[in-house]
Amino acid sequence: MKRLLLLAPLSMAALMPHLAGAAEPETAMAVMDEVVVTATKTEETRREIVNSVVLKDALDIAEAPAASLGAVLANEPGVDWRTRGNYGGAAEEIHIRGMSADGTQVVRDGVVLNSPSLGSADVSLIPLNSIERVEVVKGPGSLLYGSGAMGGTVNIIGKKAKRDGYVAKAEAGYGTDHAYHLAAENGGFVLGDFGYYLTANRKETDGFRDNSDLTHDDVSLNLLLDKGERFQGSLDLGYVDRHYGLPGVQSPAGTQPYAINGITLYNGDSATLLDRGEDENSHSVLTFKGQAADWLDWRMKGDYAVLDSTNLSRFSYDGSGAETEVTNTNSGIEGNLHLHPNPRMGLLLGDEYRNYDYENQQQFLDSSGAPTGAPLDQDHRVFTNGSFAEASFRPMEPVKLVGGYRYETHSLYGHEDVFRYGLVVTPLADTALKFNRGQHFKAPTMNDLFWPDDGFTKGNPDLIPETGWHTDLTVEQGLLAGKLFTSLSWFQWDITDKINWSEDPSLPDAFGYGNYWTPANLDDYRATGWEASVKIGPYYSLLAELALTLVDAEEELAAGVTRPARYSPDTLLKGQVTHYSDFGLTSTLTARYTSSRPGYYASKTDPTAAIGLDSYWTVDLKLEQALAAHWKLTFLGTNLMDQEYDTYLMGFTDQTTYNYTQQPYPGAGRSLFVSLAYNW
Repeated sequence: MKRLLLLAPLSMAALMPHLAGAAEPETAMAVMDEVVVTATKTEETRREIVNSVVLKDALDIAEAPAASLGAVLANEPGVDWRTRGNYGGAAEEIHIRGMSADGTQVVRDGVVLNSPSLGSADVSLIPLNSIERVEVVKGPGSLLYGSGAMGGTVNIIGKKAKRDGYVAKAEAGYGTDHAYHLAAENGGFVLGDFGYYLTANRKETDGFRDNSDLTHDDVSLNLLLDKGERFQGSLDLGYVDRHYGLPGVQSPAGTQPYAINGITLYNGDSATLLDRGEDENSHSVLTFKGQAADWLDWRMKGDYAVLDSTNLSRFSYDGSGAETEVTNTNSGIEGNLHLHPNPRMGLLLGDEYRNYDYENQQQFLDSSGAPTGAPLDQDHRVFTNGSFAEASFRPMEPVKLVGGYRYETHSLYGHEDVFRYGLVVTPLADTALKFNRGQHFKAPTMNDLFWPDDGFTKGNPDLIPETGWHTDLTVEQGLLAGKLFTSLSWFQWDITDKINWSEDPSLPDAFGYGNYWTPANLDDYRATGWEASVKIGPYYSLLAELALTLVDAEEELAAGVTRPARYSPDTLLKGQVTHYSDFGLTSTLTARYTSSRPGYYASKTDPTAAIGLDSYWTVDLKLEQALAAHWKLTFLGTNLMDQEYDTYLMGFTDQTTYNYTQQPYPGAGRSLFVSLAYNW
């Protein structure tokens, strides 16, 4: 009954636009004809690809009541956005169809943003004003994108110069928690076929709690040489620098401040007052592409990135701790050929080589925070090579068949075979029936393999990749001359040899307190689910969207014990309405629902969660008012109802009572922000 009640708003979406009386914009959405690049590494319309996708262009992003890419995508069909709580530097992860964040590969302009040491990508590092388009392609992506693209791929396409005009924009804003944001962007074509686009941002906030501040600076630059279809060359450069507090979980009610040597380690607001984090990331990617003949397209890409992360951690029991710096230096080169001798046949050939250099340095600290002992250093190198081919064939006009194979080699575990096949049937111009099935895999992370032996924890170089299959069926239908678009998908996936960090009874630790914590291929995961979405408008100056995801995700950490996967909600709902007024005001209201989910199991064999996280709603609002010819005033309010909710759990020990409890990372409360922008 609960799910039937949640389906009811989908029916209401079609009725809402008829209630308004404002003038109707002349343009329609033409959703079925939207071009998607990520699904095939070639340009194809949405109706011709086998995947279910979420597409967001620059206008969608600008209108969304969101301050980050994660919030833009939150609760879209099949997409779950999660953070580690309400502090300024909290990592933001994208989970697709109930998988963990390391099952989503995030790519920006050809650069994989997933951290080789963690496996996941922090999308909070990506400024919204640098994004032209986002494509979320759901389903098995390992054939084209290799390790990590198990649940799907998020492709972020940065802004580039356009021939239709010169862009110059400056913006400044201020909001709750003493947050401010300065932003600028500038770009256009100069010197004939040469163009550039530059964006820069500075953000600061004190945060919602003690030790939850953030200072963020970023800059991105795209240089473009555009000779038309025959040749394009581009150079993308980016730099991000962030410093932030790590307040940890919310302390239990009534917790008193606890100090050692006159330094307070935690209080009733935050479980850690001394922990800090820093990120300094840079990337560059050089891309050349063109059309050698009417039937042959080519593309070459080389990229280089340095991801440097520093974490300062102090232990509450005696004030000692460690400062850990992890540096990942990643480089790669890829080449693609797309052969399309006639409209009924196509063949994509590609080869990708990637190199990963990993450095982990840990410096232990005494109770006063001073360095003690010699640091632990780990330096390792891993390289991979993936060769792939994907063919498409149209035996008759409304039927398209797709099949492909990837041969992936890894310097540590050998090779992996990946297959994918699919079918698209388009009996009508605005109707698409899709079937997609493929293998996926994820290589062990650098931390999994090489974490230094500190006496308590260590990596495991004998790990093998996580593997599985992913299947989905999708029906897409456009109506009302492109102004109504509906999509319904069913999916199923499984993962075997899931890597899990746990205590190994056969490995006593170096200090005699217990056993080592180390990773092993122990677990299995699986899920089935449904996704539904409706988008209607612009119609009578209204654009309405509704999205529903139902997921049954299960984990098996002990043989024969299957239970709901931790932190995975079974229901996600999103409704959004945008109104365009005659006097330059654009108003967007978004409501999101996340169902309850298991948070903590007492043991691997316990089928019932000891602690669950409650369901919650959030409501966000964005108002944009055009002023005169060049000015725009914006109001952004997130979590307007100030809904209290939790995201994750972690253990906390009160050092005055020695009481151990599982405590939550609280979600962000109400936030208000006002900004003023000038467009030249």
